[in-house]
Amino acid sequence: MKLVRYGRPGKEKPGLVDAAGKIRDLSDVVADIDAATLAPRSLARLAKIKPETLPAVRGAPRLGPCVANVGNFVAVGLNYADHAAEQGLPIPPEPVLFNKARTCIVGPYDDIVIPRGSEKTDWEVELGVVIGSRATYVPVRAALDYVAGYCVVNDVSERDYQKRRGGGQWTKGKGCPSFGPLGPWLVTKDEIPDPQNLSLWLDVNGERMQSGTTATMIFGVAKLISEISHFMILEPGDVVTTGTPPGVGDGKQPPRYLRAGDTVSLGVEGLGQQAQRVVAWSKPA
Repeated sequence: MKLVRYGRPGKEKPGLVDAAGKIRDLSDVVADIDAATLAPRSLARLAKIKPETLPAVRGAPRLGPCVANVGNFVAVGLNYADHAAEQGLPIPPEPVLFNKARTCIVGPYDDIVIPRGSEKTDWEVELGVVIGSRATYVPVRAALDYVAGYCVVNDVSERDYQKRRGGGQWTKGKGCPSFGPLGPWLVTKDEIPDPQNLSLWLDVNGERMQSGTTATMIFGVAKLISEISHFMILEPGDVVTTGTPPGVGDGKQPPRYLRAGDTVSLGVEGLGQQAQRVVAWSKPA
């Protein structure tokens, strides 16, 4: 299944994407695409519904983040060897973990807002993993049993905040407003039999910047879920974003960063595509 949330920010409704790409309304079936909906029994119940029996959504509504009420938004750094190399850093012996703020989450087509005073806002296409069952001290061999599905993530990053502000605390450069586009859909795991065999790509202004495959991850999805569950409890609806292949702006020679007026488009095989316009920060009205 492809699960979606559509409508105005903060007023999104749950939906299901049918075989023709049409959104079908799930409002009479579930309250939202959230922790309760992502539990195994709930997903099994949804899978039995024939999409054509659901009301069709008219027009082309805004798509919101594909998961509601995300608790933990955990990210993995330097999880592709060639990305570590372009950053001039060694391959980590264990996964590098950090948190992205829940408040950075936006829809897949919402604007990226350059933070006030930022000069080094960057892009990162990533495979996102959405948790479906409470996970604590999970063995690697069973880790994928705790996954509800997958989605596209743009792990937008401010490199000066990340690397130099306050001694290189990554969280500072990862959680600014709009730095976590999720979607367009949450694709349930039955449609993605091997998360380690997916291509990823990202363009800026139509120019290919990133092109890679999850096959070159240093730590695969199962290892990451297991590892993270030894340091925190993962709950249904939590999102883990798993690292980016090479081609980020900070690794270019010379470095290249996002500017107001740029457009970013990105995708992961089988999970759809995102597109964002880059805008300058402005004082809220």
